[in-house]
Amino acid sequence: MTTLTIHEEKELESVARAILAGVVSKDHAHVLAIRGDLGVGKTAFTKAIARVLGIPGEITSPTFVIMKTYSVPQHSFLKLLTHIDAYRIEGDDEMRVLGFTELLADPTRLVVVEWPERIKNGIPEDAHNISMIISKGSERIITYGN
Repeated sequence: MTTLTIHEEKELESVARAILAGVVSKDHAHVLAIRGDLGVGKTAFTKAIARVLGIPGEITSPTFVIMKTYSVPQHSFLKLLTHIDAYRIEGDDEMRVLGFTELLADPTRLVVVEWPERIKNGIPEDAHNISMIISKGSERIITYGN
């Protein structure tokens, strides 16, 4: 596990870049499971991932629609970023309706899941876990690894 402390939101891009460099391969679908309290910066981190991947436009929280998918324009093999906010999910069966299993089978897709504990049985064992906590003031402590 790696632990970093960031002091400003603009530092999230360098953290996103480091995490993506370590988790993305052509072999299988990629899942980032982001845990943390409300307001800790999970969506801000997903926005940083989107910027690193060169996704244009505004990335917004999928809290009410549960899932949003964006095209990745310039990556060598990643073609889609799917952002899932599982906060309102009440069980793994709801993810079946969204085609979650099919999403996980696509090696050209990066799936970022906020609140993965809400769908713990659906998160693959090889998911990359990211934990975010608020420390002092605007400091965030980010821990990541398998």
